[in-house]
Amino acid sequence: MSVLVDLQNLNLGDITEKVIAEYIWIGGSGMDLRSKARTLSGPVSDPVTLPRWNYDGSSTGQASGEDSEVILYPQAIFRDPFRRGNNILVMCDAYTPGGEPLPTNKRFNAAKIFSRSEVAAAEPWYGIEQEYTLLQKSTNWPLGWPAGGFPGPQGPYYCGVGADKAFGRDIVDAHYKACLYAGINISGINAEVMPGQWEFQVGPAVGISAGDEVWVARYILERIAEMAGVVVSFDPKPVKGDWNGAGAHTNYSTKAMRDCGGYAVIKKAIEKLSLRHKEHISSYGEGNERRLTGRHETADINTFTWGVANRGASVRVGRDTDKEGRGYFEDRRPASNMDPYVVTSMIAETTILWQP
Repeated sequence: MSVLVDLQNLNLGDITEKVIAEYIWIGGSGMDLRSKARTLSGPVSDPVTLPRWNYDGSSTGQASGEDSEVILYPQAIFRDPFRRGNNILVMCDAYTPGGEPLPTNKRFNAAKIFSRSEVAAAEPWYGIEQEYTLLQKSTNWPLGWPAGGFPGPQGPYYCGVGADKAFGRDIVDAHYKACLYAGINISGINAEVMPGQWEFQVGPAVGISAGDEVWVARYILERIAEMAGVVVSFDPKPVKGDWNGAGAHTNYSTKAMRDCGGYAVIKKAIEKLSLRHKEHISSYGEGNERRLTGRHETADINTFTWGVANRGASVRVGRDTDKEGRGYFEDRRPASNMDPYVVTSMIAETTILWQP
C-alpha cells in the first residue's frame, strides 16, 4: 500500500514538463459530475489555450449510441489538490459536434446573461452557502447515525464539537484546505443543524465564476468522500420528519447595493424577486417542496416573504445591512441540489435586466 501511495504522490515536475489536466463536466442528470484526464505538453494557465475534448454521451445520458460524441469546451482552470504540482482541474461545459449547448449545459445561458453590459456594469457578487449530508456507504443513512435508528433531537449539532455531535470533520477539513489550494474562494465551513450535515461557503465571487467555483468545490468534495468511503448527498430533505433540510442560500449584491443608499436598491430587487417567485422556485432545485414547508428555518414554498434577520423568510436581510443602509441580501429558497449557474444568472436577470 505504501508503494501505491508513493506512486500517487510522484512529483512529475522532477523529470518532465508534462502535466495532467482533469477535465470536469456535468452529466445527464444535471447533478452528476464526471471527469477524465489527459496529458498536456506543459503548464497551462488560460483555458482558451486548452484543447477541446470529447466523450461518449451515450454513457452519461446525454446522447444516443448512434451519434454519441459530445464536445467539452474548457472554461475555467483550478490547481489540482490531488496531483498537485502544475497539474490542473478544468471546468468544462458540453456541446454537440455542431456547437449547440446540451440541455444540461446551464453555463451557456448564464454566461450570456453575465456578459450583458448592464450586468457587467452592476458587478454582481455572490456568496453561496452549500449544505450537504454525508451518508454511510453501506446503508445510505447519515454519518454518525445508528443503523436504522435516529440520534438525539436537533440542538447540540449546529457548529457542535465532540465525537457525539460532529461526524465527518476529517472530510470537511480536508475539503476546506483542498479548495483553498485549488484557488476556490471558499470562505468558511460549519456543521449544520442536522447531525451528519455540513456546509461550505463560496464567495464573494463575481458573475459566472460563482458557478464555476461551486461546481469544482462539489467535485473536490465528491473526490475526498470517495477516498473516505462516504457518500455525499445534495438531497434537499434527506431524512423525513423533524430534521432540517439542506439548502444553498445565495447571498447577493450589486455595486449599487453596496454603495451609500444601497438599501433602497435592495428593496427594489426584493420586490422584483417577489413578482417572479414561481419562476424562481421552479428553477431552484428538484424536491425543494419537501424542504420549503415553513418549518425548519424555511418559508413556505408557495409564499414569498422577506424580513430582517428572519431565517423563516424567503429572503433575509442582515442586521448590518439594515443598520448601515447598504450591503447585500440572502435568497434562502435555493435547494442544496440547485445548479449555481441557473440560480446566480436568474437572480441577476430578475434584479438587473427584467422590467415588470
